This record gives sequence, structure tokens and C-alpha cells, in this order.
Amino acid sequence: MFVKICGLSEPEHVEAAVEAGADAIGFVLTASPRRVSPARAAELAALVPGHVLTVGVFMGEPVEQVRQAATAAGVGAVQLHGRHPHADFTALKDLGRTLVRAVAADADLRTGAFDEDLLIVDAPRAGAGQPWDWAAVRGRPSGHWLLAGGLDPANVRQAIAEAGPWGVDVSSGVEISRGVKDSALIRSFLRAARS
Repeated sequence: MFVKICGLSEPEHVEAAVEAGADAIGFVLTASPRRVSPARAAELAALVPGHVLTVGVFMGEPVEQVRQAATAAGVGAVQLHGRHPHADFTALKDLGRTLVRAVAADADLRTGAFDEDLLIVDAPRAGAGQPWDWAAVRGRPSGHWLLAGGLDPANVRQAIAEAGPWGVDVSSGVEISRGVKDSALIRSFLRAARS
């Protein structure tokens, strides 16, 4: 099970995620309580070993801004969240980074349909931390796709059983308060996702 821990902003949480075996670590570079600057993301990304994918998360920014921020942050992947047009992904291909498309379940759920490498299927209201009907997407997404939205250490096994994803992505489910991660919850989530 591929596991992405998203919205990290402190070195100790990055280290906890890496030590617990996360496959990807996300830094939010868009408007959010979890937002970090590209410079801060670069500092945090420098703590991540090469086998773990670092992801810059964007939502609605123009392609040129995404390009500049992702380059400054030094991340290995760019995640465009929400209704970005196909042209945005095509325009970022030359960056040579992994492209991630994050959408709600009512979007085109074929991985690669927008030239992306990975697909994330998220809750109807992204970032709300509320469970949703995970079973509704079972069998619909194709290729390498991650389930997100309302996941936490207590429900991730159920969500995986219901949706059958290739991987999972968590942010608020490993927080003790909005935007504040917890190392113990990060470790618990990774254990539960892989059990």
C-alpha cells in the first residue's frame, strides 16, 4: 500500500513519516492552514531521502506560478488539486517531475487521462477531514490511484477494504488540531494502512 502523508510543516513530522515508511510526503503551497512557503518546503524536502517522493500541492494557481514554486521548493512531484484543465498538466510535463491530479469522485477517474502519473480521488469537499462514501469509487479509478478524504488511523483499513485503492493519502487525519500534525498519529496511520 502506497502511503502519502500530506500537509507537513515541521521537521519532526517529516522525520516521523520517513521513519515510519511513508512513500510520499506532501507540502501545501496553496492557500490553507497547512501552507508553507517554497523556501520552507525546500528546507523540509532536504530532510527526505531520495526514495521518498516529495510533493508540492497546488490548487487553482496559474501554471507559471506552480512552475516557479515547485522549482524553488525542489519537490519531486507537482499535485494539482481540483478542476485544473488538461492543458495545465501538459504545460508542466517539461518540468520532469511526477504529476499528480487530485479530484473528487465525479471527475474523470482514469489515471493518465490528463497526462498525470498518479491520481488522487478525494472527498467532495477537499481538506474537510470528513469521511465520505469510499465504496462508491470501487472499480472506477484505473491505474495508480490514491484514496483521500476523511482518512485516519481508525478508519483507513475500512476505507481500503471499501474502495480498493492502490494507495492512500492523509492530512487532517494525523492532526491534533487544524494544521498541527502529530508524530504518533502519523506512525499509527502507516501501521494501520499496511496491516
